[in-house]
Amino acid sequence: MSEIIDERTSGSASAPARLAIRDLDVTFATDAGEVHAVDGVSLEVAPGEILAVVGESGSGKSVTARSILGLLPETAEESGAVLVSGTDVVGLSGARLRALRGEDVSMVFQEPSSALNPVFPIWWQMGEGLRAHQPKLTRKQIRAKAIEALTAVGIPDPAERIDRYPHEFSGGQKQRIMIAMALALEAELIVADEPTTALDVTVQAEILDLLRDVRDRFGTSIIVITHNMGVVADLADRVAVMHHGRVIEQAGVRELFAEPREEYTRNLLEAVPHLGRRSAWSALSREQQETIESAEPLVTAKNLVIEYPGRLGRPAFRAVDGVDLAIRRGEVFGLVGESGSGKTSIGRTIAGLEKATGGSLTVLGHEMLGLRERAFKPVRRRIGFVFQDPATSFNPHLTIEECIAEPLAVHERGLSAQARSQKVGELLEAVELPAGHRRRYPHELSGGQRQRVSLARALVLDPELLIADEPTSALDVSVQATVLELFRDLQERLGFAALFISHDLAVVDSLAHRIGVLYRGRLVEQGHGPDVLQDPQDPYTRRLIASLPVPDPVEQERRRSAFAQEFGPASER
Repeated sequence: MSEIIDERTSGSASAPARLAIRDLDVTFATDAGEVHAVDGVSLEVAPGEILAVVGESGSGKSVTARSILGLLPETAEESGAVLVSGTDVVGLSGARLRALRGEDVSMVFQEPSSALNPVFPIWWQMGEGLRAHQPKLTRKQIRAKAIEALTAVGIPDPAERIDRYPHEFSGGQKQRIMIAMALALEAELIVADEPTTALDVTVQAEILDLLRDVRDRFGTSIIVITHNMGVVADLADRVAVMHHGRVIEQAGVRELFAEPREEYTRNLLEAVPHLGRRSAWSALSREQQETIESAEPLVTAKNLVIEYPGRLGRPAFRAVDGVDLAIRRGEVFGLVGESGSGKTSIGRTIAGLEKATGGSLTVLGHEMLGLRERAFKPVRRRIGFVFQDPATSFNPHLTIEECIAEPLAVHERGLSAQARSQKVGELLEAVELPAGHRRRYPHELSGGQRQRVSLARALVLDPELLIADEPTSALDVSVQATVLELFRDLQERLGFAALFISHDLAVVDSLAHRIGVLYRGRLVEQGHGPDVLQDPQDPYTRRLIASLPVPDPVEQERRRSAFAQEFGPASER
């Protein structure tokens, strides 16, 4: 591994660019005709520089990133130049590409669980790249390099954990392992494609600290592909904004946030939710607040316990430990916390998809502890569920109309086909999708459109209670803003109660009337949104709020400094 350097090298005007893209064009041949994905893109990345490439889905960000490593499919036609450390990648042969990947440029993929092989231990997978470039390395040397790289990225007990498999690591740790793979090969340029999407804010803060540390210690250049403007403000030196395959604006991070030149960039920044800017509870009138406060609870948990049985001699795992909460009619209750805190377990247990194992949980007048499925089935029609990833919750063989109408076919069998079709049409209109989309299949819709369909399906039975589990975590900020506004409007018009599960505090603040904070299965704090988020009492809540990056580079730098003073430097956390 490269020796630690004391100063950043990005300020050297004579240093050649680590990456230089010149007039890159990428076209894909599809059944519907040619798709011009990248149109005349030109970018440069200096040694030790972090460049953020931002834009909505379909803007060409990921295609540009993959072209840097020659990872585009055979259906892609490229023109222009992509110079990595002086070598043009466009048209490069397979053998020369393999030599360049890893040593000159490495990629950190968006979903490490998909990028890591589940059947091999971590050291073997790290060694795969090392063996490709240094075939004479012994097993002992490979393990030593793997331990060194895992130590550099902060994996605890690396000498013992290199023999573990991917499923034995958390999401944040798997992302660290992907970065360690790049470090083990001493890559001078790292391309990170959405490296923090769907990560908790505390884990996200750790990954951003790690990327900064890698840049500062090893002089590594980094390209970050992201739609999270808070991440951009926290990490980037320079920003390139892409729209419809073109780079429409480039500037230093402070300049871009202070004075964006293009209207598209201004709209992108305006769509970012800000903590405290629009509190859902504060937006209600006094009369509306009193109505919610006096409403009957549809969900009541008292000392709720949810355990999963142990396997192979291991003890049972207690996911939820003694939680008390209530969700009133017409109220949106936001549940926040990091992965493994028990958020999804509570949501699924309320919906009858998991079993309560202790305490008491009353849902729509039915005690869930010991309740049999046959007795709960009639109640389930009164509950809607919006899943985190609609792409995996839809049957790919059904049309959009059939997906939305499926609950009607199960719970209202006497309804005619014409009545079902009419109901679907009304819901498509309610979620602002064209009626023509009913004949399409899920894969033919964008992520934001699929999430609207998921919301329509959850509302098709006119539920009294809606459970939304991370419904916007992987959406672009502009699409997320549209979906949140739609959710808010539907909740106000239809008056259903909702449990909104998320790790994004700004999103929860804009939607939820009351907020509960979960930590390791325990509800450490709950109250009205402004009380919890503006005057947190529990140390974990304070850390959660302090970890949230804000879309303002100057403010984010101040917050990062304050965070380090209160919770210690990144290397000690």
